[in-house]
Amino acid sequence: MPLLVQKYGGTSVGDPERIRAVADHVARTRRGGSEVVVVVSAMGRSTDDLLRLASEVSTSQPPRELDMLLTAGERISMALVCMALSGLGVEAVSFTGSQAGIITDSTHTKAKIVEVRGDRLREALGAGKVPVVAGFQGVSTERDVTTLGRGGSDTTAVALAAVLGASACEIYTDVPGVFSADPRVVPEARRIGRLSFEEMLDIAASGGRVLALRSVEFARNHHVPLHVRSSFTWEPGTWVQEEDPSMEQAVVTAVTHDVSEAKVTVARVPDRPGIAARLFRALAEAHVNVDTIVQNTSVEGTTDISFTVPRDDLALSMEVARGLAPELGSGEVTSDSAIAKVSLVGAGMRSNPGVSATMFEVLASEGVNIEMISTSSIRISCVVREDAVERAVRALHEAFDLER
Repeated sequence: MPLLVQKYGGTSVGDPERIRAVADHVARTRRGGSEVVVVVSAMGRSTDDLLRLASEVSTSQPPRELDMLLTAGERISMALVCMALSGLGVEAVSFTGSQAGIITDSTHTKAKIVEVRGDRLREALGAGKVPVVAGFQGVSTERDVTTLGRGGSDTTAVALAAVLGASACEIYTDVPGVFSADPRVVPEARRIGRLSFEEMLDIAASGGRVLALRSVEFARNHHVPLHVRSSFTWEPGTWVQEEDPSMEQAVVTAVTHDVSEAKVTVARVPDRPGIAARLFRALAEAHVNVDTIVQNTSVEGTTDISFTVPRDDLALSMEVARGLAPELGSGEVTSDSAIAKVSLVGAGMRSNPGVSATMFEVLASEGVNIEMISTSSIRISCVVREDAVERAVRALHEAFDLER
């Protein structure tokens, strides 16, 4: 009997009616001949409500206690889904992340999975029950409750699918798949039927908010097919799986944008070996994920280094950079949070020249100035002003005929 892992996001379990709809879909999947493991997020905006409560109680929020607080949201969801399934005559049993055997490192608020045991889930499946697992959480090697950070429930679902040998991992959300652009910005954006893991990785890394980057990395590394679907329509969505070499790839598949980054500039550092290494090692040790990096041409023996980081990590990044400034010989450390990133993604870029030239021409015609550029084999990203990014997205989507 095939096994499916189904993950339901916060909007999918946002109220009692939605929870009953999820339970009904799980029951129908079982009647269709598949075993099911369910992973749930916290209901609606429960996590935001818990964060607000924490800030109202105290400005001091130890990461260990914050993790203990935030895991409560998913535990509520898993128990309610089990109750809804019981009402339909389906035996179900709930598991926290630790009970499901999800072992993480000891980095609170954004822990990484180091092992998934899953023995209790196998026992439940063997007994004919539906395991319902709280997403976003695990237990550290030091036996503390941990959370997996943004998109952690997606990562939970893919990790379980990998260790249990599921035929696919279905990610249910409030949109019917992955689109060629954000439909809120480009109403003509179309749903993409199929993506390779590499394309989805670059879409997720450059601002696509449908799937968490870490979950796509996990799926690629463990060969887990993903199916992104809507829990409001239940229609087929977007498949993400291994690239089919027999099929010709679109030159550009999607245009994405990201307004969640900020830029840090360390000015007038000595232009000699080891300076960049010292700076970025310190940021890595502070668990800051650096994205685009630009180092200017040396002038009179000094240079400027600019890089982008998540806005949530801007204060920490500035603290690290300013703390190192005397050692690096820097004259100034500044930040800019009014930036955004616009990107083109497409596997066909590997064999089609001229995409960057067209992109730069389109942005120039719209009066959008490019501040930084980064590329991969199937992605081109430009850092621009935040107030210009939506105009850039619409122009690029039209220029590359992505609505067709």
